[in-house]
Amino acid sequence: MDLKTIEALPKAELHLHIEGSLEPEMMFGLAERNGIALPYASTQEIHKAYEFTNLQSFLDLYYAGAGVLQTSQDFYDLTWAYLKRCKEDHVVHTEIFFDPQTHTERGVAFETVIEGIHTALADGKEKLSISSHLILCFLRHLPEKSALKTLDEALPYKEYFIGIGLDSSEAGFPPEMFERVFAKARKADLIPVAHAGEEGPPEYIHQALDLLKVARIDHGVRAVEDKALMERLIRERMPLTVCPFSNVKLKVFESLSDHNILEMLNQDVCVTVNSDDPAYFGGYINANFKGLAQELSMTLEQAKKLAKNSFEASFLSEAQKRKWMEML
Repeated sequence: MDLKTIEALPKAELHLHIEGSLEPEMMFGLAERNGIALPYASTQEIHKAYEFTNLQSFLDLYYAGAGVLQTSQDFYDLTWAYLKRCKEDHVVHTEIFFDPQTHTERGVAFETVIEGIHTALADGKEKLSISSHLILCFLRHLPEKSALKTLDEALPYKEYFIGIGLDSSEAGFPPEMFERVFAKARKADLIPVAHAGEEGPPEYIHQALDLLKVARIDHGVRAVEDKALMERLIRERMPLTVCPFSNVKLKVFESLSDHNILEMLNQDVCVTVNSDDPAYFGGYINANFKGLAQELSMTLEQAKKLAKNSFEASFLSEAQKRKWMEML
């Protein structure tokens, strides 16, 4: 198969943690700029630390790396670097997660975080023709009280973000713990999404749908364990923002050849391809598409269907969705 044809397809990326696009080289550069000592002597040493055993082992490094982000300029530079990768990978629209609690918990003001990201996204639209939405994620390993406080801090900046999400350690932190936060966010007309069914069981997907009333499930690969749930996802066209490289890196699947994304696609689940935390998991969106072609023998038609799904599942207007879907 001609991989260049797949790589050139227009795509939307719907599951990208901006802090997870912090490449080791930028981590070192920002640490130096901000006078922060890293526990690594070189970028090579950081790469060696990227052999994760599970989600938590990744998160420990992820939160340590985020500590170099101190100023609005840091958040701008991080976001701009990701947008340039989008341009290379023909990502024409992106819906980016950010984790304000990761930063406010260490004394960085909410305004500092969102202003830097928002300014870069505005420049991305003007200079790179990449449209975008921003989604505020709550860290599920922190108490509900912290999430409610973060939402209150965020609401004055509501024009800058379109939705709210739920991420971080999944096992032991079911969606039901955040039902009140999500209800408050929905009242503020914010679109809800949530990570569920990656390490957590299918029951977490049910909770995200029924209690948090999400418009999209992030990950969701364990849905295949529940026949009734699969039937519901298909019937409701409920999108799953699947992250193949991430799932392998965090041992959800032993190898990419074991992944179930194409199995779900062939059952007409609205699955999409995303890179999650690409600096840590070995590749941006085109690398994930290329991996599926090489390891799962994905066809061009399947790749086009995945790209179409990405626009269908996006929070673009219906007219914008149609424009991109008609090109595929």
